[in-house]
Amino acid sequence: QVQLVESGGGLVQAGGSLRLSCAVSGSNFIIFRINTMGWYRQAPGNQRELVASITSDLSTNYADTVKGRFTISRDNAKNTLYLQMNSLKPEDTAVYYCNRISTTKYSWGQGTQVTVSS
Repeated sequence: QVQLVESGGGLVQAGGSLRLSCAVSGSNFIIFRINTMGWYRQAPGNQRELVASITSDLSTNYADTVKGRFTISRDNAKNTLYLQMNSLKPEDTAVYYCNRISTTKYSWGQGTQVTVSS
C-alpha cells in the first residue's frame, strides 16, 4: 500500500516562502520514477485543485495562479516530491496534498496546511 506523507507547511506572511515535501513510501523507486506526480490544494469551501505537475522526464506544468511563483521538483532516488513556493499570497492558503496524475490515484495523505497572512 502506497503512503503519501506531506510536510513543510506553516504560517507565513505574504511575500514569504515555504518548501513542501511529499514522501512516497510503499512504492519502489521504479514505479515512483515513471509516475507523473502533482501537488494539489484545497481551500475551505473549495474543491481540490491541481497546482503543479511533473512528469517522469521532468517536464512541468503549473496552474496560472501559481505560475512564476511555485516550482515543482522530484528526487527519484528518495521517492520524494517537492514544491518550492515563493511570493506567497493570502489566496494560497489551503491544505496541500500530493498524488500521482492518474485516474487511479493513491490514497490521499493528510496534507500539510499552508496559511499566508496579509
